Amino acid sequence: MSMYNAVLARNTENAPSDGGRSSQTVAFSHYNNLSAQLPIEPQSGKLAAGGVKEQAKQCFENIKAIVESIDHCMSDVVKITIFVKNIKDIEVIDEVYKTFFPVYVPARTVAAVSALPMDALVQVEALLSNGEGTIPNAPQAGDLIKLTNNTENAPTCPLSTQTVAFSHYNHLSAQLPIEAKSGKLVTGGVKEQAAQCFKNIKAILESIDVPFDDIVKLNIFLKNLSDTDTVNEVYRTFFPDSAIARTAAYVPARTVIAASALPMNACIQVEAVVSHGDGTPPQAVEDRHGLIVEANNTDKAPKCPLSTQTVAFSHYNHLSAQLPLDPHTGAVVTGGVKEQTKQCLTNIKAIVESIGHVVDDVVKVNIFLKNIADINAMDEVYKEFFPGGIPARRIVGVADLPEQACIQIDAVVSNAEGTPPTTK
Repeated sequence: MSMYNAVLARNTENAPSDGGRSSQTVAFSHYNNLSAQLPIEPQSGKLAAGGVKEQAKQCFENIKAIVESIDHCMSDVVKITIFVKNIKDIEVIDEVYKTFFPVYVPARTVAAVSALPMDALVQVEALLSNGEGTIPNAPQAGDLIKLTNNTENAPTCPLSTQTVAFSHYNHLSAQLPIEAKSGKLVTGGVKEQAAQCFKNIKAILESIDVPFDDIVKLNIFLKNLSDTDTVNEVYRTFFPDSAIARTAAYVPARTVIAASALPMNACIQVEAVVSHGDGTPPQAVEDRHGLIVEANNTDKAPKCPLSTQTVAFSHYNHLSAQLPLDPHTGAVVTGGVKEQTKQCLTNIKAIVESIGHVVDDVVKVNIFLKNIADINAMDEVYKEFFPGGIPARRIVGVADLPEQACIQIDAVVSNAEGTPPTTK
């Protein structure tokens, strides 16, 4: 860790606690990573009474309480992710959403999953700017601004911004396979829909003069996980995109998520985290910091030709989702969810240590369980790796996972010194 930047975990009594298994918000450098908020009343620790409308309101009230407890406001939210049990509930949730974002709208992702903790109907998480970074007593980024952008060459939505930039990252709204001109799903099956999603992402990046190969992390939501091979055929036509990337065989970090349903009944949606090399103050190109996208793989964790284990840019490392695969055999480890959780986290630990970091540098953990009832068994193992419960966390239940695994985990890790070309 750097002598300046620090992983800063914070909690407030005005939002629910999960018994010390995670922090409500974890700041590092210019971002606050919030744990996914369930519709839990902070006083009672129980789900809010009522239906999805009341539950959605409680989720956003919890987020607002956390945001305000660290002297920020809701207009500092860069990205919102909404997981629902029933995709038809989105219209009701949107009524609530508009009351919390009446003017400015962040980037946004919406997906239905098979289950949520406590049998909740909705869960919401937020990524928030952190304008002063986390250098103690030394504001370092007072001139940073949040930049929003929409282009007519990609689908627009009144409830989200196509891309929101802050500091050295652009966060894109999840792209559905919608044709920009018609506003309708592209005709065809998952192959055509996957191509349209990537075309939309490319159009957004071109509109802000960012190369396609500056994508650091991709999250692919699939309605049917058996479509993965077809999607991968399309994926290979987009990555690598440039001669430099082909020479380096660069592919972003990646997570594939089984969604029970997606907006507009789409087969696929794709969201992207993209580098923003010159930050977001008004700044001439020649004044860029010389930051690079730095990819890394280690033999001590499973490798995949379609993703990089971890991709660093500026002060963050974004890890690909780790399955419970033995890196030596490539097979799922024997045993149940405890053994599989241990292998996932062992793989993450190996990746983190391979880039000169430690597990304490993990800022956010995303956990996907095939059986939501496995939470307690998973937590027994999780506590061994994160005894202090510092990282922010998200848990969702999914209908399926690659390799028929019980669990899949990805992570966001601090990168204390950034990634200028002089550091390796």
